[in-house]
Amino acid sequence: MNKPDQPNHVNLSVAKKLPQTVVVLGLVSFFNDFASDIVVPLIPILLATVFAAGPVALGLIEGVADALASFLKLWSGRHTDMKSGRRKGLVLTGYMLSNLARPLLGLAGSWVTVLLLRSVDRVGKGLRSAPRDAMVADATPSHIRGYAFGFHRALDNAGAVAGGLTAAAVLAWSDLSLSEVILWSAVPGFAAIVLLGAGIKEKKGDRIPPEKLQRTLSPLRWSALSVPMQHYLWVLMLFTFARASETFILLFGHELGISVVELLLLWSALNLAKAITSTQGGQLANHFGRGALILIGWSALAISFLAISQITTSIGLWMISICYGLFMGMSEGAERALISDYASPDERGTAFGWYHLVSGIAAIPSGLLFGVIWHVYNAAAAFIFASVLAFLAIVLLRVWAWPARQGYNE
Repeated sequence: MNKPDQPNHVNLSVAKKLPQTVVVLGLVSFFNDFASDIVVPLIPILLATVFAAGPVALGLIEGVADALASFLKLWSGRHTDMKSGRRKGLVLTGYMLSNLARPLLGLAGSWVTVLLLRSVDRVGKGLRSAPRDAMVADATPSHIRGYAFGFHRALDNAGAVAGGLTAAAVLAWSDLSLSEVILWSAVPGFAAIVLLGAGIKEKKGDRIPPEKLQRTLSPLRWSALSVPMQHYLWVLMLFTFARASETFILLFGHELGISVVELLLLWSALNLAKAITSTQGGQLANHFGRGALILIGWSALAISFLAISQITTSIGLWMISICYGLFMGMSEGAERALISDYASPDERGTAFGWYHLVSGIAAIPSGLLFGVIWHVYNAAAAFIFASVLAFLAIVLLRVWAWPARQGYNE
């Protein structure tokens, strides 16, 4: 097991063939995010223009939705471990729930309805995320796991690009309203469900008997986690307070006077930047160590948010958002690969559940705090506050979380 700040010497010039499960799950995420990102970048615009709601409402909606999802992720990950690693059913249920609720946002009559439907959407995400990540880890040899998660994140971000561009094109070249565009998101969402149902077959052999598995699994309590994982998750929780929803970038663009179509193009450009670097970032994480790539991504957020607080033009927002996306994309696979390093094979679902739970516990106060600072002071103050927290998390990652891992392996 490699330390997060030490390299795994893999020859980057050798092409590694990813397992079919990883490829299919990547395509499922592509179509699901295609559907999601027709809708998500329109939410802050819908709130501001239709319901006259501002950053506090957006922070509450995103915070509550993410928190609900995160609590479910621990249960769902643990549940699939208890089922001897049978994960597909819960993953499929999660995708179905999200893709039933999300298009209904087009029929919402108030921001409270948006909150309820967005929460149901994220409940679906809560059911599927930890088991899906565990499926990727189960199917992939450890020496290319960073590559596998980077590939998955690349297709995830590519779907976001497709969704944002589709929404922009439809709004620019058709007479459809925002609500009608959101309703049409059901089409790629249906494709994701069909692909998952038909494209992955779980093996029924080599299962650990449930009664034996229940005796071998660690108790579901914080103290049962390894010390390095506890340290890493505490730092991750702090970083979550800094990692405000990227929809706030769009709300900031709206305040700068950027049109809806241009904001959708900006959203697509940001996610395209992530997609470009995600796979290569995963491969670099295998070679240079997970921690080095995480450090790059977190630093990019801290610097980008600080820069956003100082800009006053749409060109500046475009430049910073694209740079932010390029560097953040490099670290996305590394964050998940590091969790799989900490977990034994029969507890991967639980480990990813803890990862998603901890990153979501802070979601409600994080979103609300960001929105309240924005409302009471201004957008610049909110982005500066988030940047300072990100820099603090970076320091703790380097001086507290990494030494704990080194001591654990000695």
